Amino acid sequence: MGRLRTGAVALAVVGLVAAGGAPASATHNSTPRHFGHGAAWHPTKFTPHRKPVAGATTVVASGLAGPLTFGVDGRQLYVGQAFAGIVSKLVPGDDPLVVGTAAAGADAAAVDVAPGVLTWGERVGGEGEPPSVSVLHRQTRDGVQDVDVLAYETSANPDKNTTYGFRDLSDACAALVPAMFQSYQGAIDSHVYGSVNVGGTTYLADAGANAILKVDRKGTISTVAVLPGVPVKVSADQAAAFGLPACVAGHKYWFEPVPTDIEVAGGGSFYVTLLPGGPEDGSLGDQGRLVKVNRTGKVTTVATGLAGATGVAVAGDGSVFVAELNGNRVSSVDGRGRVRTLVELNQPPGVEWANGKLYVSTDVFGAGQVVSLKVR
Repeated sequence: MGRLRTGAVALAVVGLVAAGGAPASATHNSTPRHFGHGAAWHPTKFTPHRKPVAGATTVVASGLAGPLTFGVDGRQLYVGQAFAGIVSKLVPGDDPLVVGTAAAGADAAAVDVAPGVLTWGERVGGEGEPPSVSVLHRQTRDGVQDVDVLAYETSANPDKNTTYGFRDLSDACAALVPAMFQSYQGAIDSHVYGSVNVGGTTYLADAGANAILKVDRKGTISTVAVLPGVPVKVSADQAAAFGLPACVAGHKYWFEPVPTDIEVAGGGSFYVTLLPGGPEDGSLGDQGRLVKVNRTGKVTTVATGLAGATGVAVAGDGSVFVAELNGNRVSSVDGRGRVRTLVELNQPPGVEWANGKLYVSTDVFGAGQVVSLKVR
């Protein structure tokens, strides 16, 4: 509770120890081979109540240092190795290439690849500290464009009017709440954690700003949606466990939403995974969510009760899949918001749909991998 950031976001922050195989050492600037602006924004034929079934997994890449986010372009795999601060291009039969390098001590997240464009984000800043750098890197056939997302956050601060923490305590009760659990307004913070490219426009899930942002071809940023806080009703036992006064029992504590991934949902909308700030040991339940955001900024909750929702993918028929990092599984979400386990995998932070298959990054705390599997 309090001003805690989520572990999944913290994974990519400076100072955490990378585990796993050595990253690629070659350096090379490479743009996806398919040029143009034909990124898929199309209506999907969602079969609302179908239960997807997973096939066997195949290892696509291994020895990755924190594969939090990645993208697939044909046979090319672009992986953000967060613990090494690099983006690697992996093609079967070829040597790995480093196509993006972050500053010393920074992470590499928000990897997405679409026809003619590769995007990824870089953040410099310790856990719980305001960042000194938050940048979107966009590579196209015209070169590399660096967009200063932190500058936009500093000037706009989209969630500045949002109150996190308790909202309805009496003055007497609020005075008894420890400092770390006191209510506060949205602060200056930015962490470009998820991205998706639609034509010449990039949409960002900013895990620090708690907002969905739009970056046009010229690099101009605007706010699509400010994501609402996530309310959790605190019980008497939970209040005691966290050292809170008894008077908070029965009141809601509003956590920061912390968006971790964004994917096109069709019809001009996006699916966004949320991993609310706070304890991740289950002491307050599984608070991860999947929401839908339309182009006017309306936010609709699709599914709740997710154990560390860190990635979302949408199949060609509209089926939706969510990586639950803390639950060690990838789940399907049907049209009624029902969540069902698709496949159990160790520490899966990222998930993508491509080539008629589901791709999942796994073992993010160890020797990271990306696997693929058929889904029927």
